[in-house]
Amino acid sequence: MTDIDDEIDFEVDAADLDQASVVPVPSDHLSLLVNDLHVSYRVFGAKKVGHGPVGKQSVLGRLLRRGAPQAKVREVKAVRGISFSANHGESIGIIGVNGSGKSTLLRAIAGLIPPASGTIHVASNPALLGVNAVLMKDLTGERNIMIGALALGLSAKEVEERYQEIVDFAEIGEFVNLPMKSYSSGMGARLRFAISASAVPDILMIDEALATGDAAFRAKSKAKMDEIRQSAGTVFLVSHSLATVQSMCTRVLWVHEGKLVMDGDPKEVCGRYKKFVQATKKRATADK
Repeated sequence: MTDIDDEIDFEVDAADLDQASVVPVPSDHLSLLVNDLHVSYRVFGAKKVGHGPVGKQSVLGRLLRRGAPQAKVREVKAVRGISFSANHGESIGIIGVNGSGKSTLLRAIAGLIPPASGTIHVASNPALLGVNAVLMKDLTGERNIMIGALALGLSAKEVEERYQEIVDFAEIGEFVNLPMKSYSSGMGARLRFAISASAVPDILMIDEALATGDAAFRAKSKAKMDEIRQSAGTVFLVSHSLATVQSMCTRVLWVHEGKLVMDGDPKEVCGRYKKFVQATKKRATADK
């Protein structure tokens, strides 16, 4: 069982739960199809760390170690047989405890991790927020906007036209002229979102990027996600905040131990998930 002591923000902001504002965009056109997806990692055993400075091994030392047993390789199955489809216009939340495979699933869909088996079919190239934007901490916000937007497929002219809009959306002001390593985590998250959403991708995937945003920024982000959906795009949002998921999504996937547990209405899925987490915590407390 995954450790969930630091799991989930169950605090509900009434302003975040305006379900009436999440308007479905009817569509019967598929944007994504995931069929029996399996993703595995190979984890190598850690080597023993000695004391003192590390130096070159002598010839005798290398000969003595030649027959020593090698570190074991352990296979970790991060995603195990997940299947689902997504239509244009959907906003899909993905929830689950830490280590459940949520982020791995997004990265596999984005083509960053090869599947061990199964298939992923997409109608267009997905944009994974914070990865496709290829932001570099030693460069200024201005340079990162240019590089990130070009990486998302915008032309130099389009980047120039949308530059001020990106800066204003990210709310970084004059910091745009400073290196990204001087930004707070919130500023960096806002800039990544602004860059990734600037291209209005057909499939936008957001992994915990809204966690550092205040209520005003969440409202702007939700409006941008609605704009993408209205233009026949599809949005995926991974978040530990059930309030954020319910306020921004029309559908929720619950992933646990690499498997899809539930797929359906945000209120119903989040309610079942909340009860599961609370019951698990209660059992863990009783066992202590």
